[in-house]
Amino acid sequence: MLSNCYRDIKLFRFSEITGDVYILAGDELQIVVPPNGIWRFIDET
Repeated sequence: MLSNCYRDIKLFRFSEITGDVYILAGDELQIVVPPNGIWRFIDET
């Protein structure tokens, strides 16, 4: 979905400990996907 919106995926990381997938897209879009598949934005502001 991110690549369809023309967002560059700059970082893609999988945590073997928690099973979470972390995605950094564009300059400030951060998403975490836990093993249950219900993704959410990370808001650090």
